[in-house]
Amino acid sequence: MLNRRQLLRATTGFAVLGLACPAMAADLSGIALTAMRGSIDATELGVRPGALDDQSKAFARLLKRADETDTPIFLPPGVYRVSNLTLPRNLRLSGVPGATRIVYGGDGYLLLAEDTARIDLTGLTFDGANRWLSDQVQALVDLRGVAALAMDNCAIIGSGRSGIALERSSGRIERSTVSGAAEAGIYSVEGVRLTVADNSVTDCANGGILIHRWQRGDDGTLVTGNRVERIAARSGGTGQFGNGINLFRAANVIVSANMVADCAFSAIRANSAGNAQISGNTCLRSGETGLYQEFAFEGAVISGNIVDGAANGISIVNFNEGGRLAVCSGNLVRNLNTTGPYDPGAPGFGCGIAAEADTTITGNVIENAPLYGISLGWGPHLRNVVATGNIVRQAGTGIVVSVVEGAGPAIVSDNVIDGAARGAIIGQRWAEPATGDLAKGGAEAFAHLTVERNRVS
Repeated sequence: MLNRRQLLRATTGFAVLGLACPAMAADLSGIALTAMRGSIDATELGVRPGALDDQSKAFARLLKRADETDTPIFLPPGVYRVSNLTLPRNLRLSGVPGATRIVYGGDGYLLLAEDTARIDLTGLTFDGANRWLSDQVQALVDLRGVAALAMDNCAIIGSGRSGIALERSSGRIERSTVSGAAEAGIYSVEGVRLTVADNSVTDCANGGILIHRWQRGDDGTLVTGNRVERIAARSGGTGQFGNGINLFRAANVIVSANMVADCAFSAIRANSAGNAQISGNTCLRSGETGLYQEFAFEGAVISGNIVDGAANGISIVNFNEGGRLAVCSGNLVRNLNTTGPYDPGAPGFGCGIAAEADTTITGNVIENAPLYGISLGWGPHLRNVVATGNIVRQAGTGIVVSVVEGAGPAIVSDNVIDGAARGAIIGQRWAEPATGDLAKGGAEAFAHLTVERNRVS
């Protein structure tokens, strides 16, 4: 706390600085204002920016004092080298964005919180220095059972595991940067109405933003306005890793208005995640399927997205696992290719939109899909699928639909198909063509099909 004499001295000093260097005066006056709000002066407890020695013990005392007095902490600009810090039940820790750096010293972990009431982290850089982290933690910033998290304008860099890991936590991560993580950028499991908004997650080795649960259940996380780029799949696999945004068993999650680019597998992948809303995202240069809704899901809305560059565009599949019930509308899918990160088997990569059960595909535009523009069903796994009012341009085959015994109802109507090299609408037995071009007639031979009023050129 500043007394009257100290305040007058500080104010006079800042006034003089303001004449010489307005920018410096503004920065320093911000620091003074933070102090005047009643925050703890870290230097009084031995925590000093730029000190060469490890400051873990002094930092632990600082955290303890803040918890006991319910007082915020302000860290001046500089480097603080610490390790193995367990956060108290209540913590409000802030610094100067880009200038206050908490650097991991090694030999365990950096930050760990368990069953806390409130954690506020603002304007801090957490630097893992690419050092080893123990199996005790999943991330450089590992937060478990946090009732109210607020992380704003922070940076997490160089983690030897994930950047941020949340378990059974609620709150928000906003306007922050995560880069260079050896696993995922942001990993949440068993979240409670979490918000992940307006962050940048880049150059992570196994995943971008992961919203997972141990068992299928309501999650309610909002993932919006993030920029996710250059996500690798160091651990390999066929889609478990390498996704920009990944939902697993988490129901009622909204993924909207994100920019996702250059991911080894999917830009957005939802596995066994019911009632997902995936809307208004831009997905560029995905290594496998741009938008993937797969396995045991019930309910999905995929609308208004752009997928430009991928092995497959949008897949809403795995009716054999219970995957069903979706709306796919108003998406733009283009510039697909036939190569991917593994051998897919027949029929291969290059499909614009694929769906299998209880799904309407309407008002989409697909261009440059070398395999199929739209694929309906796989063998007997087809039920109640409608493809209407879509435009397919420059495709290998415009629309394919399963005619295998046991396939359920499908309607293909009022689509525009332009430049389909192998036919506009073809009945398939799994990966093999089994009919002529149904746009010209012959669909009446299949009781489960309605094909009408499509325009082919």
